[in-house]
Amino acid sequence: MKTLVSVIRVFVGLLVMALCAVFIGAVLLVLLPSRMARIRVCQLTGKNIAPFYVWLLGCRTTVHGAERLASGQPAIYVSNHTSPADIFIAGTYTPYWAVSVAKKQILYYPFLGLLYLLSGHLWIDRARTAAAAERLRRLGAFVQRNRLSIFLWPEGTRSRDGRLRPFKRGFVHLALQTGLPVVPFVVQGAQHNWDNGTLRIHPTDVRVDVLPAVDTSRWSVDDIDSAVEEVHAKFRATLPPEQLGPAA
Repeated sequence: MKTLVSVIRVFVGLLVMALCAVFIGAVLLVLLPSRMARIRVCQLTGKNIAPFYVWLLGCRTTVHGAERLASGQPAIYVSNHTSPADIFIAGTYTPYWAVSVAKKQILYYPFLGLLYLLSGHLWIDRARTAAAAERLRRLGAFVQRNRLSIFLWPEGTRSRDGRLRPFKRGFVHLALQTGLPVVPFVVQGAQHNWDNGTLRIHPTDVRVDVLPAVDTSRWSVDDIDSAVEEVHAKFRATLPPEQLGPAA
């Protein structure tokens, strides 16, 4: 019975996403010449539809430090990544006018990939290092011009067992280019929501800790690894033991 309910939830989710892909996709095609207009449409859509998916997936979410999301100041939000639900949790709670950075594989998600491709947000192919670096450079310049925030998952790929993975260095390069502070967005418990490689979904308690912003003004290109470690250490200090240690 639980499996049937899970399948129904997934089917409903795909159906709603398909309808969004048709209607919102058509709007984005009309707005293709204006990246900022597409970002605004997608952010407004995401802020309204993401909570529905958090509910549909059965994520009972509590947020600690939510006041740090309401400052109105641009920032680089970095989060650990353990579940497909993370996308919708981020969409629900991060501020408007934040552009996201996702790996190329998001383009292969049914319907969501099409919307992401048209959205104006950034995707990178980590197998092509030079191209990924250039995309990040262009994103940094775009963010500076338009006073936007950035949201990304610096582990580079989703942890299969919920344990924290090492961070890639891209978020530090963006911080150096933009001068924006880094805000850790720490997610606990989401790894229990969706069994890997199946359609089984479990109602799950999820806790999000929005930590104080990290001042990046003292970071330098000569000390990038130390900057990565500084932020990674804040995640290690916040996550429970079951999400620490070598990740699968």
